[in-house]
Amino acid sequence: MTNLYRQFLDLLPARPLQVGTVTASASGVSTIELPGGGLLQVRGTATVGQQVFVRDGAIEGNAPALAVVQIEI
Repeated sequence: MTNLYRQFLDLLPARPLQVGTVTASASGVSTIELPGGGLLQVRGTATVGQQVFVRDGAIEGNAPALAVVQIEI
């Protein structure tokens, strides 16, 4: 027998992994600035100015501090 709930969840798209810079952090909530200029309020703490990985409203870990390159197609 197949699991209908699992089949339903498989129809939903996966949550994207984003990279951003921490601009503020207090009381377990951080503000992240994305490369495009958008801001996110996420769970987790990090040092201001640090690059972090963010997914589904939470900090997943530190990201390497690399240059961002945007290519228009």
